[in-house]
Amino acid sequence: MAQFSVHDAKAQLSRLIADVLAGREVVITRRNVPVVRLVPIASRGRRQFGTLKGRIAMDVRFDEPLPEDELSDWQPGERYQ
Repeated sequence: MAQFSVHDAKAQLSRLIADVLAGREVVITRRNVPVVRLVPIASRGRRQFGTLKGRIAMDVRFDEPLPEDELSDWQPGERYQ
């Protein structure tokens, strides 16, 4: 376990991050008392295109024009001024 003062950690932050990502344990101390341990964040994995295929359906009316009363709600006009 490597220990660094706050001052040293500020000066070497990029290297300390690289060390943590390589599996080493890094602790930051204040007045020789350990206060913080740097740990990597678990990866969420890669997104995969098409994982919801077949689970989501589009309504057949999706591409139809909106009725005039609904369409006017989406357009700016006197109602919002």
